[in-house]
Amino acid sequence: MGRDTFHYPRLLQALSNLVLDTCRGLQFSWQNGEELANWTGTFNFTDDGAVKSGSDTGTRYFEFYEGPLEYNSTKCLELRQDIIEVKVLSMVKQTELFDRWKSLQMCKWEMNVTEANLFKSTLSRCCNAPAFLFTTQKNTPLGTKLKYEVDTSGIFHINQEIFKMFPKMIAWRTKHLRECARAAVVFSQDMPYHRSQFKRCAVVGNGGILKNSRCGREIDSADFVFRFHKLEKWRKPFYDVLQVYENASVLLPAFYNTRNTDVSIRVKYVLDDFESQQAVYYFHPQYLINVSRYWLGQGVRAKRISTGLILVTAALELCEEVHLFGFWAFPMNPSGIFITHHYYDNVKPRPGFHAMPSEIFNFLHMHSKGILRVHTGTCS
Repeated sequence: MGRDTFHYPRLLQALSNLVLDTCRGLQFSWQNGEELANWTGTFNFTDDGAVKSGSDTGTRYFEFYEGPLEYNSTKCLELRQDIIEVKVLSMVKQTELFDRWKSLQMCKWEMNVTEANLFKSTLSRCCNAPAFLFTTQKNTPLGTKLKYEVDTSGIFHINQEIFKMFPKMIAWRTKHLRECARAAVVFSQDMPYHRSQFKRCAVVGNGGILKNSRCGREIDSADFVFRFHKLEKWRKPFYDVLQVYENASVLLPAFYNTRNTDVSIRVKYVLDDFESQQAVYYFHPQYLINVSRYWLGQGVRAKRISTGLILVTAALELCEEVHLFGFWAFPMNPSGIFITHHYYDNVKPRPGFHAMPSEIFNFLHMHSKGILRVHTGTCS
């Protein structure tokens, strides 16, 4: 196929090509404290004026208050423990999990620095996104026989043409050093992004819970945004879509399997033809393998973990604070209202391919521990 057409195979579309977006500050393209007004459950008052969850049979009572509860209040500690104590998803009914999650929305969220750093330290040892998220000229030298993530018997020989596409050693200065006018101090790195480079990141999933959430302003206010997109298959429309995100970059699973390599490389050619300044990066297959192994150990058992989980894992190493939007794996929202599977359609994934409920369950645990924040309500 020539470079006049640009066809995406179904598999690559299903993987949700990633666009690394930089609309405001640096953002990846593939807030604070939800107010009581966002509460979507029902309240019942007891004779003494206390308020309790409408769906509860009498185990959760809340004193009448104005505004969200403080993070370290006794009630909030209990509510977080209500979720943490559920070790596996099968321990509770889905409605019970929803009730516990809705109750927790009455509390302010804060990052638990100790818990977050401990989790990030574990990811650093198992996965190391700052060094291995992308293929680079350092971690994938010229002549490397690169093994695919899925087609493990397949080998891709890194020739000069492909090697030149990988990020190479660059010079950079930290913001702090620039402010101190110590411009002579220069570091070298080959990965475009480094550990905890960004203060606050937003990872935007494609879940139906994102629809009508009015969270666009909060997402755009982040220092770095990870987005997922189904890109156009024709060259010019594909290029035009990317321009919405200005100097965004594209991250592709070129070495997921042999079928993805050719089309992923063409993305680079297309952007070069249009003289685009947007960078193209490729997932390192060993990073994907390591991330899958890690989450398997956390109980996520599926043929393949989702692209969303992969990017959330990377964000936890690249960002100090991570916020999730559009991540929900159930046919109903926490209030029991039916929602579409994606915000743009209701096409379900192949049964058994992903373990989305298990992934979201892990996110709810991490939210309760203060490692990241999951947004499932309407933004203010």
